[in-house]
Amino acid sequence: MTTSNPRVRKAVIPAAGLGTRFLPATKAMPKEMLPVVDKPAIQYVVEEAVGVGLNDVLMITGRNKRALEDHFDRVPSLESTLTDKGDTKKLESIQAASNLGDIHYVRQGDPNGLGHAVLRARQHVGNEPFAVLLGDDLIDARDELLGTMIDVQAKTGGSVVALIEVDPSQISAYGCADIQELDGEGYVRINRLVEKPSPDEAPSNLAVIGRYVLHPAVFDVLEETGPGRGGEIQLTDALQELATGEGEGYGVYGVVFRGRRYDTGDKLSYLKACVQLAVDSDDLGPGLREWLPGFAAQLSK
Repeated sequence: MTTSNPRVRKAVIPAAGLGTRFLPATKAMPKEMLPVVDKPAIQYVVEEAVGVGLNDVLMITGRNKRALEDHFDRVPSLESTLTDKGDTKKLESIQAASNLGDIHYVRQGDPNGLGHAVLRARQHVGNEPFAVLLGDDLIDARDELLGTMIDVQAKTGGSVVALIEVDPSQISAYGCADIQELDGEGYVRINRLVEKPSPDEAPSNLAVIGRYVLHPAVFDVLEETGPGRGGEIQLTDALQELATGEGEGYGVYGVVFRGRRYDTGDKLSYLKACVQLAVDSDDLGPGLREWLPGFAAQLSK
């Protein structure tokens, strides 16, 4: 099905969470600013959006998130100091963050869930499809996902979620998709979404991860969506209605991602992500790969 929908131009990044899993580190610093190797996690997400042409980025923030704005702003005094020192590499690294794209900010206000955070983007997004990127999932820049999802949205005219295959025993930690295969297509249709089902009740082992490309019809649905799991407005509930209803912008599809994904949602997965990305880096990788086997051998004694 070919549609005449406008192409996705804008990205929305919800970043209003309190980061309680990382306390006390996040008492005074946003969890999105926790470093992953040599960049804060949020920068990887913005770079992903900009990398597929989404130069208009809206962050949904909250209290104590000023550091996010500061990170993507220029610091002329620091730039001048690095210029005087001739430290071109560091100068380029800080300028890269401030030159990424056109970044806007709006506060969520009440912490009423992901659905509410997405709804706060309505005025900025307008009546056009848009991407939502969650900061807990980092997608390796060498692997294609968001661009494929944008193409699927343009083709179907609906909304698109990213899926990964997980061990069935782990599905209760995710939203789970009941899908329908589509002949000759590189994507699937979502029949329904089940939030954190038990392994016995899960319709598949396909888990929803933090990348969405949404039709603006989601805003009207979210306006009418009441509190769900945890007493919050859940984006999953709105997507469920879009998947089963009819009308312009209805229909939800899924792209199964089999590339490299780094989970930073809790302390252990965050540490794993740091190691994985550091091992692959040009400067730290060789030394870390040389050190790790010996360290692992010591642990086994």
